[in-house]
Amino acid sequence: MPQDTPARRPVFFNLTQIQMPVGSVTSILHRVSGVLLVLGIPGSLYLLQLSLQGLAGFDQAASLLSHWAFKGLAVLMIWALTHHILAGVRHLLSDIDIGSHLPAARTSAWLVNGCAVLVALLSLGVLL
Repeated sequence: MPQDTPARRPVFFNLTQIQMPVGSVTSILHRVSGVLLVLGIPGSLYLLQLSLQGLAGFDQAASLLSHWAFKGLAVLMIWALTHHILAGVRHLLSDIDIGSHLPAARTSAWLVNGCAVLVALLSLGVLL
């Protein structure tokens, strides 16, 4: 680097001003939903094991699931499962060049995000 040019300094990177396209948000949420599903496996297995121990274990699992925190967690897991399945199908279709052009990709990303939220809201109504 010549001495007469000033050294290039790093530019301040403001994360709050980044506007990500809907496809990238869907892709990131696909990864987040996968992580949530993996993290939910031990708790789901524990509740299944507890409910299969007998009538007392089933009642204990049912009382745990009737708590508002577990209902909220159930809605979150339903969203994660729905979003992960829909986004996975979207990615698979894109791999075989169906819906991979920009307008169709944006539309499918909006549909995946909207349908996942809609299913979560419907499950919230059922769980309450």
